[in-house]
Parts: sequence; structure tokens; C-alpha cells
Amino acid sequence: MIKVAIMGYGTIGSGVYEVLETNREVLARAAGQELEVKYVLDLHDFPGTWVESKIVHDFDVICRDPEVKIVVETMGGLEPAYSFVKACLEAGKHVATSNKALVAAYGTELLAIAREKKVNFLFEASVGGGIPIIRPLYRCLVGEKIQEITGILNGTTNFILTKMDKEGASFQWALKEAQALGYAERNPEADVEGHDTCRKIAILTAMATGKEVNYEEIPTEGITKITDVDFKYADAMGTSIKLVGSARVECGKVYAWVAPLMIGKDHPLYGVSDVYNGILVKGNMVGTTMYYGSGAGKLPTASAVVADLVESAKHLDSNIPIGWSSEKQAIASADEAAYRFFVRVSGTYEDRRYMVEAAFGKCRVVELKDMDEFAFLTGPMKRSEFLENLEILKVELTAEYQKVLQVIRAE
Repeated sequence: MIKVAIMGYGTIGSGVYEVLETNREVLARAAGQELEVKYVLDLHDFPGTWVESKIVHDFDVICRDPEVKIVVETMGGLEPAYSFVKACLEAGKHVATSNKALVAAYGTELLAIAREKKVNFLFEASVGGGIPIIRPLYRCLVGEKIQEITGILNGTTNFILTKMDKEGASFQWALKEAQALGYAERNPEADVEGHDTCRKIAILTAMATGKEVNYEEIPTEGITKITDVDFKYADAMGTSIKLVGSARVECGKVYAWVAPLMIGKDHPLYGVSDVYNGILVKGNMVGTTMYYGSGAGKLPTASAVVADLVESAKHLDSNIPIGWSSEKQAIASADEAAYRFFVRVSGTYEDRRYMVEAAFGKCRVVELKDMDEFAFLTGPMKRSEFLENLEILKVELTAEYQKVLQVIRAE
């Protein structure tokens, strides 16, 4: 029997306990022996619950107990999670975590300690929640050169954008509904400004390249400037708008970014709606693969944590080759990556035609009824070239009421 400790008995931690209890026999067969929770570290006592007799308030009880072989970290945040996880690894204990902030900030160091101590630091749940993506990268796709990873990696923003797309809701209305349903925090900044997605694409980029990626170097835009009018144009064009994180390898350079992206109906991520997540991975041999499912939620995320727990149980005396080295992966300037761009401009196209064509040449133009504005979609071009051409257009729009209303990257 393998003794386990859970640090943090919130939504995910309680889910891990539930999965371990409910699927006890299935997990015992998978791990080769039973898994039993000995301790649950939390500030609260949870009287009358399953874990009441297992609650401890002192981390050292877990760290100093030689019986505890595997520790689950579901506390969230950086401290004390980082200090506790580091101490557990140094004490020769395996750790499984769902904490993307921890992995993005300290993953390189914690992976190195795990290798040195011949234990495992596993983090399947940190990116896709219940969607398997970390393990496929280091096992199923181990023989591939990864060319691209593009994903809808945040259920909250995908729910908001789906409401705006399907129901014509405003951003603020959709955000309030997401908060009412518990999908968004009272302070939703990490989600709607793209920070959560940024950390996740940083982890995936590191997995794909085998090198450390600094998430702070990844250009990041959120969805707060997306409007219901943008979706009216998207509908007219047969497209939708999703917040994606993307990493692409082109000519030996790695480009990574987070931003709203306009995609067509033939794109694999087009149909990923509501709180679901989808991750597209392109390999040089396998081509395009897709991973889809619940990117968050109590039991889906807990299921991924428990899978890591079982993985550690099957490798109690060895380190599984996973993750990345301390070598830094340079992130190339996003200005040099080529995309199409959706642009909204005030006034009528008839009056602005020469301005648009002078800056961008022939473009696809969309006009909506009873709107004193129009939109156009450029051809593929580097972002640096687009910004130069956009400045030309802005110079032409000399009147005070003439202006560029919106710019969205497009496939």
C-alpha cells in the first residue's frame, strides 16, 4: 500500500480524494497496489466529512513522514506551494500538481530536483485540466518534431466568447453570467487578460522544445476589447473569435503569443464552445492531432492529477524523463510571424476604398446594414508589415471621426 498526502482541500484537492475513494479498485490494479490518503493539509478541519480524521495543519508532518511516498499539491498560487513542493522533492517524495502558476514559474528548478533525487514532478492537470496533453507530448509524440501547438486553454474566456457569438451578448453581460455560474472569479483578470492562457502555452512550448520558456516573454492580449459588433462581422464572414495560445516553430525560430484569433469553420478549434478546451498539435510526421474535453472542473482536473499519482506509484524508484532542461528557449518577435488581420474602420467603404487599397491592396471587405463603418480582411503578412501599413491608413484617416475601430488577428 502506498501512502499519499494531499496539500490543499479545495475544489481540486477534494476532487482528488473523491476519485481515489470512488475508483479505489481500478486505481489499485493500475498502480499495482492500493493508494491510501494518510494526510490532508489544510487550514480548516472539515468536521463530519471523510477527511476529518486525516486533516493536519503542519506541513512538516507530511514532509518528515517516511511512509508518505507521493504528495499531491492542489493549493494553487506560488507560496507556500513552491516551498512545500520543493521540500517534498528534496525529501525524496514524488509530487503531482495541478498548479500552472507553479509549473510556469518554477518548473525548471523542480524538475531538476526531481531528477537529482530520482523522484517525479508531474503536472498533467496544469494545462488542460481533464484533457490529456502533457503525457501525449512526452510519450505518444516523443518521436515527432513539434511544429505547432495552438489551443483554447481557458474555459472561462471560451464561455464568454461563446455567449457573445451565439447569443449576441456584450462582454460585460457574458462575464457577469460566467461569474454567476462560478466559471469566473470575482476578479477575472487572470482569465480575461490572457495571463492564465499565457502560462499554459509557456508550459506546452517548453514541453515541445525541451527548453525553459519564460512566460513573461510571451506577448499576451486578452478579450476585454472584443465586442458584440466584432461577432456580427465574424458571423457575416463565416468565422468565429477564440482566445488562443499558440507556439509555432518556423525556420528554426519559436514564435509564441496569446491573443484573440478569428478562425473559419474549417479550423479544428472552430467548434470548441462553452467551457470546453481544445488543443491542436502538429508534428512533422503525424500531422495534426486534436485534444478536446473539459479544461477545468473538479473531477476532470482531479482525474488528471490522479493519473499522475498512479504514474508515480508505478515508478517509485525511478525518474520518468519528462519536461525540459535549464537551457533558455528564445521566443522570436511576434512581429515577424505572418497572419491575416481583420480591421474595422469608421465610415463607408465607398469613401475609404482608395485609403484601404493604398495601404493594403485588394482585401476582402464586409459591410453590415445600417452601420457607419466597414471591415476588411488582409492577406497573409508579417505583423511588422501590417503595423507599417496600418500607420499609412491612419494617416489617410485625417478627420477626427475617421478612425480604426478594431484589429484582430486571423487565420
